[in-house]
Amino acid sequence: MTAVDVFGYAGLLVALVALIALAMRGVDIIFAALFSSLIVIISNGLPLATALNDYFAFGKLGAFTFAGSFFLLFAAGAMFGRTMGDSQAATSIAQALSAKLGARHALTITVLATGLLTYGGIVVFVVIFAVYPLGIKLIQQANIPKRLFCGALALGAGTFTLTALPGTPSIHNVISSVNLGTSLFAGAGYGLLAGAIMLLVGLWYLERQRVAAAAAGESFVAGPMDSKIVGNDQTLHTPAWGLALLPLVAVIGLIMLPRLFKGSFEPQSLLGQSLMFANSQPLLWPSLALMAGTALALLLFPSVRSKPLQTIGDGTRDSIMPLINTAAVIGFGGVVVQTAGFGAFSQGLLNLDMPPLLSMFLSVSTLSAITGSASGGLQIFMSSMADNYLALGIPVETLHRIATIASGGFDSLPHCGAVVAMLTITGLSHRQAYKDVAVVTVVIPVVATLVCLAIAAAV
Repeated sequence: MTAVDVFGYAGLLVALVALIALAMRGVDIIFAALFSSLIVIISNGLPLATALNDYFAFGKLGAFTFAGSFFLLFAAGAMFGRTMGDSQAATSIAQALSAKLGARHALTITVLATGLLTYGGIVVFVVIFAVYPLGIKLIQQANIPKRLFCGALALGAGTFTLTALPGTPSIHNVISSVNLGTSLFAGAGYGLLAGAIMLLVGLWYLERQRVAAAAAGESFVAGPMDSKIVGNDQTLHTPAWGLALLPLVAVIGLIMLPRLFKGSFEPQSLLGQSLMFANSQPLLWPSLALMAGTALALLLFPSVRSKPLQTIGDGTRDSIMPLINTAAVIGFGGVVVQTAGFGAFSQGLLNLDMPPLLSMFLSVSTLSAITGSASGGLQIFMSSMADNYLALGIPVETLHRIATIASGGFDSLPHCGAVVAMLTITGLSHRQAYKDVAVVTVVIPVVATLVCLAIAAAV
């Protein structure tokens, strides 16, 4: 190994450490990604103009290539989320769960409410904002430490509904579908198993921690941003929970419709052609389903029906920062994959004397850890490494689902943009809340992935 190689490898390591350290200090993730990319560029001798204009910005894995491809999905999800939030439909669903289960089960209610909303296609950031006010009231009533509420938000909004459950219109599921030509329901059995492990073990962990906290005298402490919420006893004017569910049911139903009726109609008929179109558009069809759900919500709920353009406009604006933050991290990955060190790493994993499924797991996990993003790591893997693993004999549907599940493990390290945003919203520090977040979003999903790997290897 030459001195140049050592310098390049060191640069990759320093860049990754810098990205994590800056994110943990609350530095904007876009700046952190650009700064870390410059470290990689300089230490690995990449041409500056090409690296910034092509590798980072507009190349195959460029930030704006990703943003352009996925803008419609992010925008549609944010519009739907804003409409469900402003209409109080999301709150109505959470209140119905609370009435059924009781405030004592505030953590379970938070997980189920956020899980239902994210499975319906609402982006994580919007779901956290929508559920947070009611969740704070519930944990105040049950006297549960706020750090565990943060863990419940992370479990419901950032694990099983994003990477495991088949059919979800999440960006992760769509990335695999677009790159592999599979449906959103690919590898459904593995997804259901992994989703059940994440949900049930995650709930068990949170409940165990709740009991331990109560025994230790740990209680709810309101943060500076919570005073208006916990001090407000006015009842929100919410729609009936059954009515509130209709837009979510419509979105999920429309996404499932093409698969359920695939081949049921003559290809020449209008319905047949419509189903063929839907099945051939894994990115566009979920976006259209989310738009249809938004339209239905605007028709059903008077509080947003009176100002539809403002609600949709606010929702579109909500999508910009999550999209750009994700794109910036992917741009960092786009620079990393152009280095000789990454090429050697990729080839080394492929050449290791281990089963292809295990090698694939390590590849996806490492990329997600480097980028701090499940969608970023998965996009890089699908674009640069997936074909190699298909050539090694991994069935395409198995690769779709297990790679997607694997992307949602080591992505949630401290520099993950979603983790940083959630801690900011909840007013907690990494020191206060990250341990519980790490267990439910890193440890348990990794265990679920390994269980699926073992079963896939035995089949």
